[in-house]
Amino acid sequence: MKKIKIFITLLLLSSLSITAQNKYTQTADKHFDKFEFVEAIAAYNKLVEKGQGDAYVYTKLAEANYNIFSTTEAEKWYAKALESSQDAEMMYKYSQMLKANGKYDASNQWMHKFAKANPKDDRAKAFLANQDYLPGILEGVQKYELESLGFNSEASDFGGTLKDGVLYFTSARNNARRTYGWNEEPFLDIYQVAVSEGDNAEAEPVKGSINTKYHEGLVTFSPDGNTMYFSRESFYDGVYEKIEDSKTKISVIHLFKATKSGDSWKNVKALPFNSDSYSVKNPSLSVDGKTLYFASDMPGGFGKYDIYKATVNADGSFGDPENLGAKVNTEGQEMFPFISDNGTLYFSSNGHLGLGGLDVFYTTASGDVVNAGAPINSNSDDLAFTINEETGEGFVSSNREGGQGSDDIYAVKRLKPCNVLVTTTVVNNETDTPLAGVTVTIKDVKGQVLATETSNAEGKVSYTVPCENALLIAGSLEDFESNSIDFAGSKEETMELILPLDPIEKIIVEDRVVLNPILFDFDKSNITAQGAFELDKLVAVMKKYPEMVILAESHTDNRGSARYNEKLSSRRAQSTVQYVISKGIDASRITGVGKGESDLRVNCGSKCTEEEHQLNRRSEFIIVSGGPNQQ
Repeated sequence: MKKIKIFITLLLLSSLSITAQNKYTQTADKHFDKFEFVEAIAAYNKLVEKGQGDAYVYTKLAEANYNIFSTTEAEKWYAKALESSQDAEMMYKYSQMLKANGKYDASNQWMHKFAKANPKDDRAKAFLANQDYLPGILEGVQKYELESLGFNSEASDFGGTLKDGVLYFTSARNNARRTYGWNEEPFLDIYQVAVSEGDNAEAEPVKGSINTKYHEGLVTFSPDGNTMYFSRESFYDGVYEKIEDSKTKISVIHLFKATKSGDSWKNVKALPFNSDSYSVKNPSLSVDGKTLYFASDMPGGFGKYDIYKATVNADGSFGDPENLGAKVNTEGQEMFPFISDNGTLYFSSNGHLGLGGLDVFYTTASGDVVNAGAPINSNSDDLAFTINEETGEGFVSSNREGGQGSDDIYAVKRLKPCNVLVTTTVVNNETDTPLAGVTVTIKDVKGQVLATETSNAEGKVSYTVPCENALLIAGSLEDFESNSIDFAGSKEETMELILPLDPIEKIIVEDRVVLNPILFDFDKSNITAQGAFELDKLVAVMKKYPEMVILAESHTDNRGSARYNEKLSSRRAQSTVQYVISKGIDASRITGVGKGESDLRVNCGSKCTEEEHQLNRRSEFIIVSGGPNQQ
C-alpha cells in the first residue's frame, strides 16, 4: 500500500519523536522527516553497511519500511530494534509484519508480549479474548470470488465507486507528473472508466476542476449522481504545516463536493468540518443521501484514524461529525468506510483482529464487527471495499502478491450462499428404533438457541444452516436420557445425522445414578452449562421415580490443602443440590455432602497425571431410597 500510506494515512509516526543519535544520520533523517522513505531507507542502509548501525538506525529502517509496506524488510529491522527496546507499539507493529509475512505463530508470540507490555490496550484485550481467530478467517467457506481488473497499471490504483455505468477510482498512473518522495510515485488523481467496455476500457482523468497537481482521492455520489464528494490534499488551499528547521511542508486531507455540468465537474466547495489541524477523508454517502461517512484523525477519537458520520440536511448544510464509537474504532486505524444500500457498514482496519496490514470488516445488525474473511482479505493491505448488496457485485483494492502494480483494484462477486440441509434422526439407543416427539434444540458454538423442533413419526428433524456453521444438536424426551451431538459444518448440500437417546434406566446402576462428569470452572462452585445438561438427567430420573431420595457427594483431587478441598467440595455439593431443587424436586429428596480428597479413586500422591486428577475430581449420586432396584 505504498501510495496509500502517504495520502490516505499520513501517519503521525511515533519515530519522529526520536532525535538523531549522531551526525552520521543527519542525511537519512532529513529524508525521513520529509517522508521521503525510499531515499531514507537507502541512506540508513548505507550506515549499516559502514558498521554505523545502532538501535536508532534500526528503528528508523523498521518504521520507513513499515510505511511503504515493505514487510520483509520491516520485519527484519523491527527484530533488530527490539533487541534493545521494550516499546509496546513497536512490538505490535513487529507482530503485524510477521503476520503479513505468513509467520502466524511468531506473530501470536509477539502479540502476547505486546499484551503483557500494554494490557489496557483494546487490541491486546481483543487478542487475548480470541487467540484462535486466524482459522476462522483463513479457512471459512469462501463467500466471494475476485478478479483483477484489466485497466490496472503498474502504479497504485485503488478505490472503486460505480455510478451510472462509470467506475471512478484513484491512480498514480500519470508518469508525466512529478513524483512524491514517500514512495517515488506520481501524485494521485481521480480517473473514470466505462465498465461496459470490459478489459478494453481506457481510463481517463475526470473532467473539470477536480484534479490538481496535488493528491485527490476516493469519491462518492449523491443519489441523483449530480454531486460528487471527494478528498483532496490541503496544499491546494495553501493549508500546511512546516516542520521546524526544514523546508518540508506537511499537509492534511480535506473533503470537497462538486456538481456535475454535462460530462464535467465544477463548483468545487470545501465541506464545513475540514480543519487545518487534522484530516477528513474517504467519503461514503448513504443510499438516501442523508448521511455522510468518512475517516478522520480529529481530536477525541479512539486511535490514529476513526470513522465518523455527519447528517446531510435538505438545504445542503451538514450536522456535526459523530464518532461511530468503540465497537468500530480502535487504537489503530479505521478508514475507507462504505455504507451499502442495505445499511451495512464496511471499513478497513489494522486495529481489529485480521490477517495483517489493513483488513476489510463489516458491522452486523447487533453492532458487532466481523472480519470479511478470505479472499477479500489477505496478509497485505485490503481496502476500499464497495458492493451492491442486490447484485452481490463490487470492488476491493489490495497490494497483495500477484498484482500488476503496487495497489490494484479487484472486481468482487458474492457467491451463492453455501447452505446445508441437515436431517437428524433421533433413535432409541437400545432398539435403534426412531423416537417421535423428541424436543430437538439447535445451538451455535456460543450456546445461543437457533431453533427448537419436534421430531416427527420417523424421528426426523430437518433444518437448513450455513455450511460453515458449527452446531450443537441436543435432544430430550421423557423417560430418556438427554443427549447431544456436535456438527462441525459441511460443504455438502445435505447431511444425515443420528442422535441416540438412552432409556433413563440405563443411567441407574445398582444404587447410583451415573452421569458424565460434572465439570466446574477452576476453583469455582457455580453450575456450568455442561453441568446443568448432566444434572437435568438426574432430575428426569427423580421425576420418574417420585419416591427416590438422593445423596450427592462431591469429591476433589489432592491438589491444594485438605481443609480447602473439603470446603470447595461442600460448596459444589450445595450448588448441585440447589440446581436440582430449582428444577422442581422437593428439597427433602436430595442432600449434598463435600468429601474433599478423603475418598480418592486413585491414590497417586504427588505424581498424579492430569487423567488421574480427573478421575478423583467427581460427583457421585447415591440412591438412598425409592430406586427401582430397592425394595
